[in-house]
Amino acid sequence: MADHIVIDTRAAYLAAVERIAAGNGPVAVDAERASGFRYSQRAYLIQVFRRGSGTFLFDPPAVGRFDELNDAILDDEWVLHAATQDLTCLREVGLDPSIIFDTELAARLLGLPRVGLGTVVEELLGIHLAKEHSAADWSTRPLPEPWLNYAALDVELLPDLRDAIAALLEEAGKVDIAHQEFADELVRELAPVRNEPWRRLSGIHSIRGLRNLAVARELWLARDALAREIDTAPGRLVPDASLTAAAKAMPESKRALSAMREFTGRASRTEIDRWWEAIEAGRQTDDLPVLRGNGDTLPPPRAWSDRNPDADGRLKAARIALTAVSEERSIPLENLLTPETLRRVAWTPPDEITPDSVGESLADHGARPWQVAATSQAIAQAFVESTQSADEGSEPVS
Repeated sequence: MADHIVIDTRAAYLAAVERIAAGNGPVAVDAERASGFRYSQRAYLIQVFRRGSGTFLFDPPAVGRFDELNDAILDDEWVLHAATQDLTCLREVGLDPSIIFDTELAARLLGLPRVGLGTVVEELLGIHLAKEHSAADWSTRPLPEPWLNYAALDVELLPDLRDAIAALLEEAGKVDIAHQEFADELVRELAPVRNEPWRRLSGIHSIRGLRNLAVARELWLARDALAREIDTAPGRLVPDASLTAAAKAMPESKRALSAMREFTGRASRTEIDRWWEAIEAGRQTDDLPVLRGNGDTLPPPRAWSDRNPDADGRLKAARIALTAVSEERSIPLENLLTPETLRRVAWTPPDEITPDSVGESLADHGARPWQVAATSQAIAQAFVESTQSADEGSEPVS
């Protein structure tokens, strides 16, 4: 396998753009980040392959913006695997496709049992693709040659994989379904902004007491600020479990905090003043958080039987009905209709339950036309039968 050169100058980048524009067919694109190592989710390597052009490995921090490349291939189909994982970091540097083919999503729609790139490539192309570098720290410089070989092969196989999957979609009558899903990926909000991002802290639901919750919030915010400042993944500084343990224990002094065996991480002692200041801030603040976050979040389904028994019945009946549709169409249940969409329609159904009214409600919550057509009849029937069963169960016994 030939050595791969990483393009890290503007001149080399612009020359590569000309070669890519001169190629033919779809453009395969992939990106490597440093998740788990860095705070940001920026791309540290972008790979591009096109038939007639070759393979190009770009160093985004060195190249900067990719507007020229975007302009050159904007009207062409881009092939990605699990596009939602890469679109945000690609857009950050000016790469924003207008047409995509997502091989991972297409494999899901085909009902393939495993949809990881290595597995799908081996099953459909008969090529074993090693994935030992997928979780590497791609911010490393220089990048080792084995990593570059891995990154190049990932993107070089995508056009052939795309063609094989497209043929299967045609055979299964799922081309239009795939196109609707690909188009939705391009307009979907990939990273919704949370009003209170600190509530993502693992184990936060085990914290009791508003004061303890305030301490957890201040610890999370202090860690996030440090992680952002030094561009390091927050969990590498102090893990979530340590912040949760400190918020529960409410240590009375800096020494007591330092003595906590549960309070670990490489910055747990070197930044002890920072963590103690956060705990003190949480102890003294008048801005106490509420136990649950704001917004229109629904209760967890396990609580529905007590909170809203009718909705619980509708949800359970609809799940059974959709499982049958999923099996019939060989489409995973979560792709047939997102669990969140079903929960919202079950919690607040239309006043009059019909396939049309249910379909309108599904569409209002983001369901695509093919999903509405595939599920509205089954959901409406399940809702009606659930209501009838509830009514029969509530009739007095004579």
